[in-house]
Amino acid sequence: MGSIDGYIVRTTFGAFVLVLVSLTALFWVTQALRGIDLMTSQGQTILVFLGITGLIIPSLVLIISPIALSLAVGYVLHKLATDSELIVMNAAGLRPWQLFRPFLVVTIVVSLLIVFIGFYLAPDGLRRTKQWDAEIAADVVSNILQTGRFMELDAGLTILVGERQPGGRLVGIFIDDRRDPKERVSIIADHGFVRKNEGGSYLVLEDGTLQRFEVGKREPALVVFEQYGFDMSKFGNPNKVILFSVRERYFWQLIEPDPDDPVYQVFPGSFRAEFHDRLLAPLYPLAFAALTFAFLGAPRTTRQSRAFSIVAATLAVGLLRICGFALSIWTQSTLAAAYIQYLLIAATLIVAGRMILNVVIVEPPAGLTEAIVRWGERFARRLAPA
Repeated sequence: MGSIDGYIVRTTFGAFVLVLVSLTALFWVTQALRGIDLMTSQGQTILVFLGITGLIIPSLVLIISPIALSLAVGYVLHKLATDSELIVMNAAGLRPWQLFRPFLVVTIVVSLLIVFIGFYLAPDGLRRTKQWDAEIAADVVSNILQTGRFMELDAGLTILVGERQPGGRLVGIFIDDRRDPKERVSIIADHGFVRKNEGGSYLVLEDGTLQRFEVGKREPALVVFEQYGFDMSKFGNPNKVILFSVRERYFWQLIEPDPDDPVYQVFPGSFRAEFHDRLLAPLYPLAFAALTFAFLGAPRTTRQSRAFSIVAATLAVGLLRICGFALSIWTQSTLAAAYIQYLLIAATLIVAGRMILNVVIVEPPAGLTEAIVRWGERFARRLAPA
C-alpha cells in the first residue's frame, strides 16, 4: 500500500469512526431515555441502567455502519476535491478505479465488522438484555418491595416499606399476614434487607416485633426479635421461561430453525427474512461506498459544481436502503423478494463499477440548470428594491 493509499485509508477510517460514534451516541441516548424508569420506579442502580441500555449498542452499530461509511467516503472525496488533490492525482496518472482501492479496503473492514456484529454480537446483546429484564422483573426488591405503598403480595398478605437506602437497606417495614384463617401475624421491623441464595429470596428483618393473634385467645402473643427471615421466593417468579424473538437468534439458529420452536411455528416468514437480512447486511457497505464514489470520485475542475453530485449520491444511497427495508418486509411473505434484493445490490455494484471505470461525471441536466437560473433571477428581481 502506497503513501497515498495509506493516507486515504487513515482519513476515511477516522471519519468513519467519528461519524459512527456520533450517530450511535445520539440514537443510544434516545433509546436509553425509554429505560429511565429502571432507576426511578424500580430502584435500579446507574450501573444496571447503563449495562442494560448499553447492550443495544451493537444493534445500533449494525444499522448505522453502512450510512456512516457512506458519509465518511463522501467527506474524504469532498476534502480531496476541495484541496484539488483529485485533479493532481488524475494528472499524475492515477485512475479513479485505482483511487477507489483504499476506500475498498476500509469497506471490507466495515463489512467484516458487520458480519461479526450481525451473526453474533448484536443478537447476543439483545438476548442478554431480555435475560436481564427477566431478572429485574423477578427481583422482589425492585418490583415488590416498593416504598411508600401498601403492596398486597397475596390474598391476605400486605407489606409496606417506608424507605429504601443505599446498599439495599430497607427502613420501616410492616407486614400483615392473614393467609391462615386461624391466626393473624403482624410484623414491624426497624430495618431489613433482601438476601438471595440457592433456596430463594428472603426478607431479613432486624430489630422488630411480631404479634400473633390466634383464634380463641384474647391476648396476642408478642415476640421481640433481633433478626427474622420472611420467605419471598414465591412472589418473584424467577423460573419464567424466556422466549427469544427472531432478532435475538444467532445466525446459525436461523439456518435450520427447530420445527418445534414456538416462535418459528407462529412466524416462519420472519425467520426467512432475518436470515437473508444477516447475509445482505455486509453487502450494503460495499454498495453504499461504490455509489458514493461513483458520484463523487471523478476529478472535476473548480468550475464544475459538486452540489448536484452530492445530492444525487445521497438520494441514491437513501433509495437503495429504503428499497432494502421494503423488500425485507416483503420477504416475510415470499422468498422471491429476497432474490430481488440480491439482484438490486448486484445491479447497483455493476452500475457504480461502470461509472467508476468510465470516469462518469454526474452533472445536472442543462434544462434543469437553466430553469434554476431563471427561477433565481426572477426571485432576485422580486426582492430588489423598486
